[in-house]
Amino acid sequence: MFKIRRNTSRRVEPTFARHTAAEPDPGLYTQPGDVAQTKLQPDPNLGVEPRPRSAAARRDPAPSKTAYRLQRLWLTPLFRVFLRTGVPAFATALIAGIYLSDPQKSDAIVGWFADMRQSIQERPEFMLQSMSIEGASSDLSDDIREVVSMDFPISSFDADLGALRKTIEELDAVAAAEVRVRPGGVLQVVVKERVPAVVWRNRDGFDLLDPQGRLVAAASSRATAAQLPVLAGDGADQKVPQALALFAAAAPLGARVIGLMRMGERRWDVVLDRNQRIMLPEVAPVAALERVIALDQAEDLLARDLTVIDMRNASRPTIRLAQGAVAELKKTRSLE
Repeated sequence: MFKIRRNTSRRVEPTFARHTAAEPDPGLYTQPGDVAQTKLQPDPNLGVEPRPRSAAARRDPAPSKTAYRLQRLWLTPLFRVFLRTGVPAFATALIAGIYLSDPQKSDAIVGWFADMRQSIQERPEFMLQSMSIEGASSDLSDDIREVVSMDFPISSFDADLGALRKTIEELDAVAAAEVRVRPGGVLQVVVKERVPAVVWRNRDGFDLLDPQGRLVAAASSRATAAQLPVLAGDGADQKVPQALALFAAAAPLGARVIGLMRMGERRWDVVLDRNQRIMLPEVAPVAALERVIALDQAEDLLARDLTVIDMRNASRPTIRLAQGAVAELKKTRSLE
């Protein structure tokens, strides 16, 4: 069995010579001017010969607060941009403002820029000498030249191509226009002209309308566009696509179709020769017309002595006989 024995011997610690403020060591603290002449005495308790210290060795290498803040400020990206860009720009603007504050100097600069701009704009390569119009009829070309009214030669810088295009497109016969400057000093206008599809007879006369119902031109008489179908009545110009569909459905009737009459701005009447009329409903007029044409092809309905075929009520179509047919019918019934 083992016994633990305590070490009762005291630990001997080395003692060092301590220097207090009351007893300074003349060998360690010397004046700055005495470094080269005074030799420091070694401390017998330390056993090390001390090295002489200079004034530079005692200086703190850390920067001062002002230098540290300036260095941190210079590392800020915004501050560097301000010094490199903002300060020169501000100085330039300040100098320019001071210089331009004199009215005579500012007027001289403005006049110099105006003269230089005018000299550039009036160079021969920038001058427009004539205008070329493509895709338009002779009458439309005359109308375009009248609304444009440009006095050539003119500088291309003074010609507002966008405004010219809008002015040309305001003409009724123009569907779209393109305006550009062509080499050689030519102002080129390319026009897409509206194509009339129907003749609309209204209170003011005859107008030519395109398939969308837009006005193309005014017609002096029906003979001006004899090959086009005729619409009549108020509001007919608002339903031109539907009218064209009815004309297409009435193609089997051929030349018997005189035109379409808009009734009450709600529905259509098909006007035929021999003073006959087909009254169509407001809803699905094309289907009703196709039904009448089928009856005519099967029973020669339109060849009979009648004046009106009323299809406004799809479940009960009715017909109206002519006066001669009515008299003959009464005579037949009296004989019975």
